[in-house]
Amino acid sequence: MSMEHPVQSNNLVEVLEKILDKGVVIAGDIKISLADIELLQIKIRLIVASVDKAKEMGMDWWENDPYLSSRADRQLQEENRRLENRIQRLERSVDPEG
Repeated sequence: MSMEHPVQSNNLVEVLEKILDKGVVIAGDIKISLADIELLQIKIRLIVASVDKAKEMGMDWWENDPYLSSRADRQLQEENRRLENRIQRLERSVDPEG
């Protein structure tokens, strides 16, 4: 005797496809107070969407984060190299003998 649940897995796939296609936003705030004095406030925002949908919404922070993107790391290295060259030129212009 075998048990099959194709309907449930199909429904789950459909729900997941809709969520990734449309996106879902979950928002919440946590406040910790003592004697009516707010000690801590945390705002939590969670967005679940496909990469394409996130880019469509203007979210692409992972492409510029050096910890997540090798391209961003190369950009930072290039910027550092340009700044080092600029500093050297400025130092030579201030002290041409140095």
